[in-house]
Amino acid sequence: MFKKILVANRGEIAVRIIRACKELNIKTVAIHSNVDAESMHVKLADESICVGSALPNGSYLNIASIISAIDITGADAVHPGYGFLSENDKFSKILNSHKVKFIGPSSKSILELGNKSNALNLASNFGLPILGDKNSKNIENTNEALRTANEIGLPIVIKAAYGGGGKGMRVFNNKNEIDKFFSQLKAEAKNYFGDDTMYAEKFLTNAKHIEFQIISDPVHNYAEIIGQRDCSIQRKNQKIIEEIPSDFVKIKNLEQIEKNIKNLLIENKYEGLGTLEFLYQDNEVFFIEMNTRLQVEHPVTEEAFDIDLVKYQIMVAAGYKVNLTSLIKRNHTIECRINAENAKDFSPSPGTVNFINVPGGRGVRVDTALYTNYKVNPHYDSLVLKIISKGKDRNESISIMKRSLDEIIIDGIDTNIALHKWILNQKDFIDGIYNTNWLEKNISRFN
Repeated sequence: MFKKILVANRGEIAVRIIRACKELNIKTVAIHSNVDAESMHVKLADESICVGSALPNGSYLNIASIISAIDITGADAVHPGYGFLSENDKFSKILNSHKVKFIGPSSKSILELGNKSNALNLASNFGLPILGDKNSKNIENTNEALRTANEIGLPIVIKAAYGGGGKGMRVFNNKNEIDKFFSQLKAEAKNYFGDDTMYAEKFLTNAKHIEFQIISDPVHNYAEIIGQRDCSIQRKNQKIIEEIPSDFVKIKNLEQIEKNIKNLLIENKYEGLGTLEFLYQDNEVFFIEMNTRLQVEHPVTEEAFDIDLVKYQIMVAAGYKVNLTSLIKRNHTIECRINAENAKDFSPSPGTVNFINVPGGRGVRVDTALYTNYKVNPHYDSLVLKIISKGKDRNESISIMKRSLDEIIIDGIDTNIALHKWILNQKDFIDGIYNTNWLEKNISRFN
């Protein structure tokens, strides 16, 4: 087992990883920017080291500074969490050259599966259904985007190959929109991800967003799928509520699709956790991308199956043999993402948390790095807390979540708690009559 893991992240996910390390009796190193010195992950780790300035490029994305931190602290492994360097193939490769274990897939796997246009081609080769032409990738300019739209048919969605988190992607309903916005979208991709490779897919108008949680171990030729999550409640492609299982999804040919996923992972020697994301419509699923990392919403799966995915991820990276074939779902679980933002106009809300009370009781889990007098600064993602409820069925899980949202108090900053309360009370949500566009179409009723 590893002796010391450097956590190359911050916030609630860094706290989550440190907890798993402590239970595995592994020492931890927290890196932080100069404005994060008082963060919870810094307080909980065995050691901490400043790696640069407030902006991510100067700290959490500063590979040279992180390598120096590894050398200084003697860490023998790095857990990247999600975001930042978690899907950076260069970072994985550099760590390997320094004989430091990257807790995640190889740089080759990140290139093949983390790059979305590459992943589409690979998924199609392994029998997974996709939207559009697997060769419609690396769209260089507006004329090529228009030609692709003619081939696939409108509406289409154009995405950054290295994108994520809803950035670098846009739905185009007509050719005028492509003329007007494609160049802007390409520039956004370059700004956010350092790469403006673009690809296109057919856009489904009534789709749910379904994802398969996987764990894979190339050393022991093993891959397992741990349920599917429904992540259809979204705003501008940002997930807001996730749950497992979906009571409203019946996937055709599910056994064959799961078999194809396992074959893809084993044949490509994928290591660790990952998520294959699909759009679901009319009982069929279409592969759209893979996240080659730990997912933000992993607690939904953990609470449904009563497991610790991060521990298993670390164990696989350390060479241990794991077997999760006999897992069974024990609970229905829902996760609400609480962001530091105005619930009406979604503007960011940095500031000092004057007081916080987190919900508790049966069936409630809270993942957060907030504490009273903690300062939420404006330089990072607005996600500050996740509430996960679990019950014997969906109705009980919703009931527990509603109670939890009533209990939580975060004074000093604005949050989207009121939005979550509103969504959970909507008949469409209760009845499962929603898709990835539902919130955008109905949010005016909340405002």
